Amino acid sequence: METMLVKMVSITKKFPGVIANRNVDFELKAGQIHALLGENGAGKSTLMSVLTGLYMPDDGEIHIKGRKVSFTSPRDAISAGIGMVHQHFRLVNSFSVAENIVMGSSSEGFLIDMHEAEKKLAAFSEDYGLNVIPKAKVWQLSVGEQQRVEIVKMLYRGAEILVLDEPTAVLTPQESRELFATLRRMTDRGKGVIVITHKLQEVMENADRITVLRDGQSVATFNVRDTNPKELAQAMVGRDITGSYELPEITKCETILQLKNLSAYGDRGQIALKEINLAVRRGEIVGLAGVAGNGQKELAEVIAGLREVAGGKLHFLGKDYTGKSVRQIVDAGVSLIPEDRLGTGLVGSLDAVSNSILKNYRLKDAGRGWFINWRSVRKCTDKLVKDYDVKLTRLEAPVKLLSGGNLQKLLLAREMSNNPEIIVAVYPARGLDIGAIETVRNTLLKQREQGKAIVLISEELEELFALSDRIAVIHEGEIMGTVDRDCLDLNEIGMMMAGERKELANGRVASS
Repeated sequence: METMLVKMVSITKKFPGVIANRNVDFELKAGQIHALLGENGAGKSTLMSVLTGLYMPDDGEIHIKGRKVSFTSPRDAISAGIGMVHQHFRLVNSFSVAENIVMGSSSEGFLIDMHEAEKKLAAFSEDYGLNVIPKAKVWQLSVGEQQRVEIVKMLYRGAEILVLDEPTAVLTPQESRELFATLRRMTDRGKGVIVITHKLQEVMENADRITVLRDGQSVATFNVRDTNPKELAQAMVGRDITGSYELPEITKCETILQLKNLSAYGDRGQIALKEINLAVRRGEIVGLAGVAGNGQKELAEVIAGLREVAGGKLHFLGKDYTGKSVRQIVDAGVSLIPEDRLGTGLVGSLDAVSNSILKNYRLKDAGRGWFINWRSVRKCTDKLVKDYDVKLTRLEAPVKLLSGGNLQKLLLAREMSNNPEIIVAVYPARGLDIGAIETVRNTLLKQREQGKAIVLISEELEELFALSDRIAVIHEGEIMGTVDRDCLDLNEIGMMMAGERKELANGRVASS
């Protein structure tokens, strides 16, 4: 008989103006991967925060291995063998990977031999297939690498019950497969894993059981062998979801964005972009495919003025903006939807009203001179929140309290309100549920119809194939080739992602 590791009974959690969880039941058995599905704001992260001691429930009971418990802090949950990897990282950027992982670990004692800890950590992470660089500073790491550090941190502390909030949202397909192989090794040893994810195919391939939440309540629990993606999607959102998109032909050929032999350095001083040539026309979506860490982040930052151009030219609407300031590039009509929505895109400690005018505070509608017309700004923010269906308790609440999907919708609302000429969208649907993904995609398509030039950076080939007029493939900072929508071939794109130039990849596909 399988051991019951976790039993949550009639859990209710309330916040001012909203009930996040209402009488939710949840069970986790030893040796199982249990997926928790639901739209952003459905209460998944809140339920797991109750389990891990971040929140105390207003009602209900928690049993761990048959014993009733009451956690007053995450330390209590960790002591009970529960660890959670959050969607928004809990890392100190100025510390090294090793320092972040051993910090607060009771097994290390008062005096820590960092050299020994680094050796131990390197061996440990290699054993789990989640290789990290112990000496690297967190600020030097990509989002994907930071996520792996968080996962290693919980495993390193000996969690028997591991909760992962969107763990694969920042991983490549290969890394995702390795992660689930790691998780399966854990369950084979009798441990239990709870995974919050929106990737239905991932759930079907890796989970044993699935619980669906909607509007703070548990809708149903399924055995994976007894359900299918369509049934799960309908349970999550309560309606059918479309997966296909029509792209009307481009009627205007004006070039909005042009990169000419553009090069740039990365955070570690290495060449991150090598003589990039890329043009985006009005009313066109150009997708950028590639495995994470091949220059996508640096390319987006160069276009947005956040990273210095080392060589080549950056042109908007035929004018040279190489070396221009961020303000000049914003004024030229460039909007950036960064991969780190709560770090680079929004200020978590500020409310929705303040975040909505981070770029517009100088405009006359926002105020005059040194003074901001907060009544006018609040009215505009309220309209944006309603137009983009951002679910929040009140406009004055810190945005860090919002779910990932609502953060992304607020970010989209602000960036689209600027009426941009160019939109750079970096993993815009990463970590979102299927309903929020549909909102993001429809927003980008609407902007395309209005004649905006869009650069869509994504690791999801399905998304790129569905939305792009052309796809450019980047590998180690170089463009391997560009393919028109009508000529897209998955094998060819995959070969270019692995480093084959278009001519070679096309020849290999043709001969196979």
